[in-house]
Amino acid sequence: MYIIETTRLGPNDTVYRCVLLRRSYREGDKVKNRTIANLSHCTPQEIEALRLALRYKDDLAVLGSVRPALELHEGPSVGAVCTVYHVARQLGLDKALGTNFAGKLALWQVIARVLDQGSRLSAVRLAQTHAACELLGFTRGFDENDLYDNLAWLAAHQATIERRVFTARRGHHKPGLFLYDVTSSYLEGRCNALAAFGYNRDGKAGKPQVVVGLLCDEEGAPISTEVFTGNTPDLATLAPQIRKVARRFGGERVTFVGDRGMIKSGQITALAQAGFHYITALTKPQIDRFLKQGLWQLAWFADQVYEVEDAGRRYILRRNPQRAAEIATGRQDKHHMLEQFVGKKNAYLHTHPRAQVAVALREVQTKLARLHVEAWLRVEAEGRTLRLRLDETAQREAARLDGCYVLKTDLPRTVAAAQVVHDRYKDLALVEQAFRTCKTTYLELRPWYVRTEASTRGHALVVMLAYLIIRELRQAWGHLNLTVEEGVAQLATLCALEVRVPGQEPFWRVPKPRGTSQHLLEAVGVQLPDVLPQRKGDVVTRTKLPKRRKL
Repeated sequence: MYIIETTRLGPNDTVYRCVLLRRSYREGDKVKNRTIANLSHCTPQEIEALRLALRYKDDLAVLGSVRPALELHEGPSVGAVCTVYHVARQLGLDKALGTNFAGKLALWQVIARVLDQGSRLSAVRLAQTHAACELLGFTRGFDENDLYDNLAWLAAHQATIERRVFTARRGHHKPGLFLYDVTSSYLEGRCNALAAFGYNRDGKAGKPQVVVGLLCDEEGAPISTEVFTGNTPDLATLAPQIRKVARRFGGERVTFVGDRGMIKSGQITALAQAGFHYITALTKPQIDRFLKQGLWQLAWFADQVYEVEDAGRRYILRRNPQRAAEIATGRQDKHHMLEQFVGKKNAYLHTHPRAQVAVALREVQTKLARLHVEAWLRVEAEGRTLRLRLDETAQREAARLDGCYVLKTDLPRTVAAAQVVHDRYKDLALVEQAFRTCKTTYLELRPWYVRTEASTRGHALVVMLAYLIIRELRQAWGHLNLTVEEGVAQLATLCALEVRVPGQEPFWRVPKPRGTSQHLLEAVGVQLPDVLPQRKGDVVTRTKLPKRRKL
């Protein structure tokens, strides 16, 4: 094929131009031409583009180096932010947060927490590299100061936001069971308004902390979070949750599930006054007291649940054989480790005549107390040699309740059988999984880059909403043998291309994703747009990089 152009002069010096797309072919010994299309109506630029394409029709790759007009530039990352934004809309987070500027900023903070965990400054930098303004429809720019102010807005509207998210997920179906637990999160500094010293679950003695409570439905999906001062006892955190459920989320019959340190006599009374039921567990001393009083028998603790009812309270007894074996193995490991420790002390005493036996004896006794084995294992000195003495009777007594636990509830049998009560208490593991995801494995609730009380509560709410997205992605990508973190990182590599043509406005073209990215998108049900809208907001950072980090 080829293009032929002819001109002829008409009346009044008018020039007529004719451009034809023609094709040559042979018919016998003759070469003939056939007109395929009349291109006279095309612009000179379009005709030139067709000439260029016909010239390199046998090697189109050459066009990448010869095109003088078309320019391609790297655009923003689009794959990950589109996916997370799609899931957020499915959960109703966009409507719960609102369509005004503050609501869009809050939604971006939630999306940024899923994409890459960090401070408000890092969220601003993410908006510069991801298509945040294009997808969320920002009409004005923002910086890290706007995001810090937005945390206070989130704290002020937390009750409304949580209620809207709850309604969007469940509609008019109210859960009949709530899971509640608390955790602590340590702070590196002491400037946080809620920082205080208390029982630290992170093993960070000497560091101030805050206490975070998480209220979940029966599926383990969080519906509300609350931050308390670091010295707040676990028991004191339950009363606000009772009021919250009664006023904001409650149904006709509500059951609170909490561990043995959460629901005690005072909390049981408060639950009864609110018309709620409870499921909790007894402590080991409480179990031992029932056994010594002869109210229970040790034979009732077996692999299958056994129920005892007393004065309107139901007790569910069970022994977990796997847990019992683990405790027995741990006890043997401690004994073996202590034997090695005593052996090292004896070797030192024998090679150092001036070493004091009393010092070595005190160190071994301290080790025994630290490992909580002094009830059945003791150390004695015979001359300059230390020996461990095992009290088998005391060891059997210590192992008597290995793997045993008792659940306590006031639910009638007609409402929940013994096995149902047992299974619902085990659902507290879902709350523990949420805490692990939020604190350690993914969302990194800590370190806290905030100081004020409002910012602290807003940050906790952002992490909770981000966890809802993580749950959905985990379920959607479970069959792909990928973690959520790996899937988000894979999609973040999918970037748009900025196409620049002289004389036209540049536009961002979204390329077709490769295999793995396509599977991730299909699993969530995301359809990427062909073209991204133009950026309208100017996202900037006010904080400069410190010189020490530049070096």
